[in-house]
Amino acid sequence: MSNPALLSLHQLLKQSFRVVEQNHKVWKSVLLECSPLVSSLGNLGEQLRALKNVQVPQTPLGRFPDLQERLHYKLSIAVDTVMGKLGEKLDAFEAVRDAVSKQVSAAFQFYERNTGTLDIACCVNRSAVTPSLADMLEWLQDTDRYYRLQFLKRKNFLQTLKSDDLTLLETAPKRWESLSSPNAEEGISDMLFQVSFFMDSE
Repeated sequence: MSNPALLSLHQLLKQSFRVVEQNHKVWKSVLLECSPLVSSLGNLGEQLRALKNVQVPQTPLGRFPDLQERLHYKLSIAVDTVMGKLGEKLDAFEAVRDAVSKQVSAAFQFYERNTGTLDIACCVNRSAVTPSLADMLEWLQDTDRYYRLQFLKRKNFLQTLKSDDLTLLETAPKRWESLSSPNAEEGISDMLFQVSFFMDSE
């Protein structure tokens, strides 16, 4: 006799993995869009540093009044513009985090409400198509944790940036790159592959 709670949880898990799959694509796309913006910050930091180190009045350009101040203002505006665009990307990261977290939370809440009818044997049972409940819940928990942590790291990164801190601007590309977790990202792709037949099953 089939277990209604198990069938319902399977449907909820399928929905959860679909949400992860969709949002994983969005996350990767937004990351790609961030790369040129972060590179621009590094370049602008270098330009501001070069401008700071040169004595414009002592060069042929010295005959243009306030040139150094105007160039500095223009570069600072460019930094603020790029940081504003990165702020918009952060909103997209937050939307992914929230969507995944909401779905994973729903799956766990359903499981906790039905633990009376989902015994240990039920949780560890697996087939060629369907991974065990224990594995799938653990994978979703790991995925939720990954997006939460990644969002926090990238939010903190952007909050520390200041247009007048040239060192932070110049090192932005390397520091942004260091936030990535290739193993965790690959783990999500592997997870989606392992549940692909399960998601397509009736």
